[in-house]
Amino acid sequence: MGSTFGELFRVTTFGESHGPAVGCVIDGCPPQLPISAEEIQKELDRRRPGQSRIVTQRQEADQVEVLSGVLDGETLGTPIALLVRNKDQRSRDYDEMREKYRPSHADYAYDQKYGIRAWSGGGRASARETVGRVAAGAVAKKLLATHWGVEVVAWVATVQRVTATVDPLSVTQEEVEAHVTRCPDPAAADEMLALIEAVRKEGDSVGGVVGCVARGVPPGWGEPVFDKMEADLARALLSLPASKGFEIGSGFAGTLLRGSEHNDPYQADPDRRVSLSSNRSGGVQGGITVGEPITLRAAFKPVATVLAEQSTVTTRHEPTTLKGRGRHDPCVLPRAVPMVEAMVALVLADHALRHAAVRSTVEPWEPGTPVPRTGC
Repeated sequence: MGSTFGELFRVTTFGESHGPAVGCVIDGCPPQLPISAEEIQKELDRRRPGQSRIVTQRQEADQVEVLSGVLDGETLGTPIALLVRNKDQRSRDYDEMREKYRPSHADYAYDQKYGIRAWSGGGRASARETVGRVAAGAVAKKLLATHWGVEVVAWVATVQRVTATVDPLSVTQEEVEAHVTRCPDPAAADEMLALIEAVRKEGDSVGGVVGCVARGVPPGWGEPVFDKMEADLARALLSLPASKGFEIGSGFAGTLLRGSEHNDPYQADPDRRVSLSSNRSGGVQGGITVGEPITLRAAFKPVATVLAEQSTVTTRHEPTTLKGRGRHDPCVLPRAVPMVEAMVALVLADHALRHAAVRSTVEPWEPGTPVPRTGC
């Protein structure tokens, strides 16, 4: 029941970490959007394992196959099915996990919910599931850029206590991709790299924060009450594996200010276009965008699999110990960057279509004339 996301731009992901394949089905993407397998592959290459020495060394090409919904480089308006086959499973690394629950993993929780679980590789709880999200996010990013000029960029903002200095208004994906940590602050990136490598050698892990900005978002996107823009963004980002926190705008730091300090004053230019003189609200007020960049942060815990022996219990609830095996990220943050971008893009694409449905004017149609194109 929990594998589908979105209202109009709907994405369903499928597949297990050590199953034959993973992927997604996108329903609701408008027709005639130019999109190629190469554009989707570019995003998957940023997410895939084995891309640097500080991530898991599972060797997966993550080659996308477009099964439906695209013809001659354009979307058809019908469901888009994207498939990525798993090639480098090592289920033997997980044999012990058949009978033992890994601390801070989803093993015990899945058993309690379903009475069965895909014990090898973590099944649906594995970050391998995010292949489908990132593939769908590539389509959403193309839709946002083509029709509304919206750009989504994420970066590693902190690793444990190492913090980068980044300007959300000007940071570029090229700057983010210039370093294996995906931190656009060169000095902080080098410090993060040294920390991650040291932790990896110790068989341990670290967490941190991914920052993200969506630029060019027009005012009016979002819904009141339950479907507020920041509520959907929070749901999207907290659904990512290892995600444990969400902030938008000033976030928790805003609690240290008074209202007179925190408010974003309105201003109008000579053409009477409204803007804000500050953006502590993160581009969203009342759950609806106001035309300013959306700025947010997502916190990710240290990867749960570590090489130290830990106390746990068996599936028969008997005390035992377990030592981590297999190939795992010592820090999930560099690979989380394209995941965060994908989830933000999926939320924005969905709300863009919902807003177009509310505000579009449908012209009367005369029999015998071409059907008018509406929406986006």
